[in-house]
Amino acid sequence: MTAIENFPLIPRDHLFGNPTRAQGKISPDGTWLSWLAPLDGVLNIWIAPVGDADAAKAITNSTDRPIRDHFWAPDGNSVGYIQDKGGDENFLLYRIDIATGDEICLTPFDNTRVMIVGASDTILDEVLVGLNNRDPQFHDVHRLNLNSGKMELIYENNAYAGFLADDSLTLRMAMAQNEAGGTDYFRFAEGAVEATPFESTDMEDALTTSPSGYTVDGSILYWLDSRGRDTAALFAQDTQSGQRTLIAENDKADIGGTIRDQKTGEVQAYSANYLKTQWTAIDPDLKASLDWLGTQLDGEYGLMSRTDDDQTWIVWNDPLTAPIATYIYDRSAGTLSPFYVTRPELDGAPLQSMHPVEITSRDGLTLPSYLTLPVGSDAEASGKPAAPVPMVLLVHGGPWARDGYGFNSTHQMLANRGYAVLSVNFRGSTGFGKGFLNAANKQWGLTMHDDLIDAVQWAVNEGIAIADKVAIMGGSYGGYATLAGLTFTPETFACGVDIVGPSNLETLLSTIPPYWAPLVKTFHERMGNPETSEGLALLKAASPLHKADQITKPLLIAQGANDPRVKQSESDQIVGAMKQAGIPVTYVLYPDEGHGFAKPANSIAFFGVAENFLAECIGGRAEPLGDVLEPSTAEIIEGADHVKGLKAALER
Repeated sequence: MTAIENFPLIPRDHLFGNPTRAQGKISPDGTWLSWLAPLDGVLNIWIAPVGDADAAKAITNSTDRPIRDHFWAPDGNSVGYIQDKGGDENFLLYRIDIATGDEICLTPFDNTRVMIVGASDTILDEVLVGLNNRDPQFHDVHRLNLNSGKMELIYENNAYAGFLADDSLTLRMAMAQNEAGGTDYFRFAEGAVEATPFESTDMEDALTTSPSGYTVDGSILYWLDSRGRDTAALFAQDTQSGQRTLIAENDKADIGGTIRDQKTGEVQAYSANYLKTQWTAIDPDLKASLDWLGTQLDGEYGLMSRTDDDQTWIVWNDPLTAPIATYIYDRSAGTLSPFYVTRPELDGAPLQSMHPVEITSRDGLTLPSYLTLPVGSDAEASGKPAAPVPMVLLVHGGPWARDGYGFNSTHQMLANRGYAVLSVNFRGSTGFGKGFLNAANKQWGLTMHDDLIDAVQWAVNEGIAIADKVAIMGGSYGGYATLAGLTFTPETFACGVDIVGPSNLETLLSTIPPYWAPLVKTFHERMGNPETSEGLALLKAASPLHKADQITKPLLIAQGANDPRVKQSESDQIVGAMKQAGIPVTYVLYPDEGHGFAKPANSIAFFGVAENFLAECIGGRAEPLGDVLEPSTAEIIEGADHVKGLKAALER
């Protein structure tokens, strides 16, 4: 085994700082390139004429919170983005005029969250937006002119969780949760919602069945549908006759994304993601382009943006052991030109491969998982270290989400510090069929947690992990899993890192954002209904807060003060309980963050604290804290003494 000391520490800011560039796109007419890049240290939107990168200029001037997404208006006259305040997730819509540079907020309302209801390939200057400024629970639908800012109320909503429109920006469908915890789908007729749904799901299909949009002429409605089967398949439904045609299916994974013809809206390609994402092209010309890209690029690649004539694509490429790169692909000329490298500072860094693995749970489920080994531990490239190593079990959020294959900054940092990193798609993770998903119903802290314990045991049995040097770490549900790990199975883990994780499922459900209220039955049916004695008992039993006195191993907690999903009180409660029981805990609060870290300085500061915390617990190496806290807003509420260098960093 090659000594880890022979490999350099990858600086935290190379992994968690601002990218040099990100999210490259091309205007619909192919004349402009756009991307995100720092301006005075904050991510903003930049543009440049195609072929003249030296003329690049920033068109936004955010000085505090980074802009993390942007899009071109269909007519190419403007660029838009959404932004909240301090992580409160009340996103508003902003527009920048390309000709004048003027920026305006198109939805200037307080305590409002905008959502895009519909866009069009033929009506290029308007979209449908949902706004909950009248009633925080429900989004009213408005028709918005992206150039003038004029907004017209189309539908006042007092009942529905979502809508679907066609290319003419006509509302065609409304969705509402039904008593079974599934979804009812209602047609619009003459601007009103019909009384009887034309399609329905029960709870077991609710998260694996959904409409996927109309063709441009409105004659076909696509569905991703698991009804009568396990994995979600892609169907085309004739909107006049109701007849369905099966387009695509996969026996191990749900059909996921699609690529559509921009003129007709017909599906040209579809993807399924089991251990890796696989695209299958239906359209021969598109297949030829994807196949050609596969001969030019190593690792994973995909389509980010395309012109209206479909002759120019912006393509991303993830080689996994080199920084992600983005290219401009001219389909007519058959050329692939470099656009940018997202993190060029990682070029030549000792990045580690990610290994897809399948782990069997104690009751026979296959858990698709991802393993990254410590730098220098696997000189034979066998996918197994020469000797067992400390390990971090990194648990994804959701829980109705999933881990995937590809470059992962947290995996890379932890592997560089000397740890194996294991991410497990436990039952309840999405993308693997409804049986796998529904196996988690009302299993928080039970079989969902057993899957994580089984994965740790697998890693120990396989000679990957040292049994008494395993940490658990994660955000949101992963934070909950961390707290559950240290309370329900304290002998399994040496320590834990909880990021915005709920500690009390009863209070979690009582404080959900108002716009989640139309979907609350999902939580009740899948977690436990606090309005019933049985459900309340289930939630209490699964809440780490009530077993806080069982914690015996070091715990680091990070929380955003403005988190609308997992309120600060979730972390405050368990920290208070641990203090009352005389149990040490380190608690880091970010007053300008929400459900996770948006600001790089805060992310860098947190991972600085976390890697030094882990080094003391399970023996890896760490970049010293130094002055990492100074640019951040981190407040150390409790336990500065429990992390090496943290007290000194506070005194700088």
